[in-house]
Amino acid sequence: MELILIISGIIVSYLIGSMPTALWFGKAFYGIDIREHGSGNSGATNTFRVLGKKAGMIVLLIDVLKGLTAASLVRYLYFVDPGSVRFVNLQLLFGLVSVIGHIFPIYANFKGGKGIATLLGMVIGIHYLSALVCFALFLVILFSTRYVSLSSILSAIAFPLIAIIIYKNEEPFFVAFGIAAAVMVVLTHQKNIVRLVAGSENKAKLLKKHRR
Repeated sequence: MELILIISGIIVSYLIGSMPTALWFGKAFYGIDIREHGSGNSGATNTFRVLGKKAGMIVLLIDVLKGLTAASLVRYLYFVDPGSVRFVNLQLLFGLVSVIGHIFPIYANFKGGKGIATLLGMVIGIHYLSALVCFALFLVILFSTRYVSLSSILSAIAFPLIAIIIYKNEEPFFVAFGIAAAVMVVLTHQKNIVRLVAGSENKAKLLKKHRR
């Protein structure tokens, strides 16, 4: 019975992560396929770029909630004690599956976003302090360089170091996850890295009113 519930949690986490928020929101309220505009990416960053701040914030919030919800599903497993190593490991499993769902969504031919917002959401659900530090670092880099991709990459790379400092190796799987997450973020941003090196990466328009 326990195995069935865990497998069910994995499936539900994937389906939650697979919801292509930017794609559905763009089609429902703007009549456009977000993948055919801007960078062609089905994520919050491209939504900000194409549809503006209001739409971008809504998509960003929902994508974060996807990861948070998936990581919180463990609380419904009656046989797992909150705060235990098993509890954290299952949070990591469910959260990671939701991120994979966001990157490879079954509802959108397995072509989704890069998973940063959903990754942030799952970390909030597991350890909000780590998420807060990473988000603060993300903002500092973003406002310093105006590169969303660079901010995402550097904050992701810093995440396992932050986890080690906070957990002091008490949760090895969380640290291992941090390293795996950093690698995943780098891999999903390969094209951005090439453009950053070439000096052709798009910069975010911060604190400016969007015009349609």
